[in-house]
Amino acid sequence: MSVKNAGIGGVSKQQALAGLTDMTAGEATIEVAEYQLRIARACELMQQHNVDAVLLNAGTNLSYFTGLNWYASERLVCALLLANGEILYVLPAFEIGTIKPMVKMAGSLHGWQEHENPYQLCVQLIQQQLSKTTLKVAIDEGAAFFIADGIKLALANNGDIVNAQPITAGCRMHKSDTEIAIMQRAMDMTLAVHQATASILYPGITTAEVTEFIDQAHRKVGAKQGSYFCIVLFGTDTAFPHGVDKPKALENNEMVLIDTGCKLNGYLSDITRSYIFGEATQKQRDAWQHEKSAQIAAFNAAKIGVACQEVDRAARGYLEQQGYGPGYQLPGLPHRTGHGIGMDIHEWPYLVEGNTLPLATGMCFSNEPMLVLPGEFGIRLEDHFYMTDSGPRWFTEPSHAIDAPFANLD
Repeated sequence: MSVKNAGIGGVSKQQALAGLTDMTAGEATIEVAEYQLRIARACELMQQHNVDAVLLNAGTNLSYFTGLNWYASERLVCALLLANGEILYVLPAFEIGTIKPMVKMAGSLHGWQEHENPYQLCVQLIQQQLSKTTLKVAIDEGAAFFIADGIKLALANNGDIVNAQPITAGCRMHKSDTEIAIMQRAMDMTLAVHQATASILYPGITTAEVTEFIDQAHRKVGAKQGSYFCIVLFGTDTAFPHGVDKPKALENNEMVLIDTGCKLNGYLSDITRSYIFGEATQKQRDAWQHEKSAQIAAFNAAKIGVACQEVDRAARGYLEQQGYGPGYQLPGLPHRTGHGIGMDIHEWPYLVEGNTLPLATGMCFSNEPMLVLPGEFGIRLEDHFYMTDSGPRWFTEPSHAIDAPFANLD
């Protein structure tokens, strides 16, 4: 099969961009009713863990539970979610005018001045609202140490802090139908970008040029911020899972690895494609098929009630049967088989040895048992799936062949 017939190369950047259209029309959004359900579920988990309040730091946890999008910095911006469902926003006083119109979930705003201790304010507010002195405060697992330390010191001998992950991840790892619909659209957008990108390759094109095109293509399909991330690798560089910090021009008969994604309404896509530009060697073809089979083995192992680690074991076990590894040894699979995805590109739960959490409806995962042959090449086929009552379902159709990575070719 020629490069052009496989959808790889033969199209100009201008033509490829012209063939892309905005794909965001009618996309789903998270409404207030869903935020209310999230808070109710969090309160149930807080009661189970005897937690009085959860500090949601600026970032994805704050956004997930309240819809407030703000950035983490040295100045505390947070929501205190109390066990009774009440929300208290704590923020720099000079930001109140900016943040107040952004608040979606009702709650009181409490400003602190630059010379004041915001952590003492947090503790005082919780004590006042709950009418109790001794507290158990769960801290956002993504918060910086100085925030946890500040709350710990403010509590003094009147309580303790714990990790909020059992509560935050306990909610976030089960995606709603709306969340899955948003992620589906984002995945569709990135897959279209992947296909357009493969079509513009030619000998001499650089990784930087491809990266720039991918950003433009993501914007063309409706991702306002362009690419959320992008890794473009050629040749032996494909053996480095997260890339190398050096540019490279594409040569004939080289492996191509492209890993990219975008953000849509706060949720992320993440897809990797590996294919040959030119003619593949038999070793490359065999390795690509082994990677493909490992991905299928992982997918087939994903059943409701099965432990997360069993999915990793299925992929890794298959590769070991083919002579790779064992374990994380190279040549072989150097990392876990998959990660959760949602508002963060990597989030709980993970498909990794030691994770005995049972798979459940609404969980979403990457499936990417990358095969690395050091000094030669690497192959990563990454698609995502979500769990339904009847088992796993792909967000995107997996790649078909090393020289024909996309299904819907003209």
